[in-house]
Amino acid sequence: MFAVIKTGGKQFRVAANDEITIAKLVGEPGDTVAFGEVLMLTDGEKSTVGAPFLSDITVAGEIVKQARGEKVIAFKKRRRQNSKRKRGFRSELTVVRITDILTGGRKPEMKKGAAAVAAVSAASETVKPKAEKKAKTETKSEGLDASNLSLISGVGPTIEKKLRAAGITSWNDIAAWSEADVAKWDEELKLRGRATREEWVAQAKDLLAGKPPRAKADQAEQASGEDY
Repeated sequence: MFAVIKTGGKQFRVAANDEITIAKLVGEPGDTVAFGEVLMLTDGEKSTVGAPFLSDITVAGEIVKQARGEKVIAFKKRRRQNSKRKRGFRSELTVVRITDILTGGRKPEMKKGAAAVAAVSAASETVKPKAEKKAKTETKSEGLDASNLSLISGVGPTIEKKLRAAGITSWNDIAAWSEADVAKWDEELKLRGRATREEWVAQAKDLLAGKPPRAKADQAEQASGEDY
């Protein structure tokens, strides 16, 4: 008995215990795979052809290994244009051993191989550390880093250096500014009216009150807990 199946855009003539190399299937060695697109079935002298497929026939197989095809080089050169391009490609393949051809609408018993079981176990063990890392990040984002002056819109790296050099190191310092202080620092640090235009004092007060930064990029920075 043999069947003709379609997978990866190609057709294969298969029988029990045959090994075929096909386009990559997701799975690990030992996993069961089922091919439902059966074009033809031949049992002895009797042949049945699908239109286009045989709905009650399923071909079962087992993944032997994941492999890669031979390297193919694509080289292109344009004459007198000082232009050339070289690219390599290796197709991802899967070697499958056919275990059975099931008739009468029967379906194979799907199972995972030892490699897949080991991978699942390893994944389950890493879930807890990842969850702890996520919780740590969330906790960090909840805390307010009042020393991160860059979260105030209009304070770039250069201006931040000027502010810190002048002893202004936190939102509290800026929130306490009066109009006279704003004018003073604008003149001394050559801010060109940026503090008034960007409303630094109001922004500092909002940040201290727990409100998110005005700019989306600054919101992402605060959520990550890192100073960009």
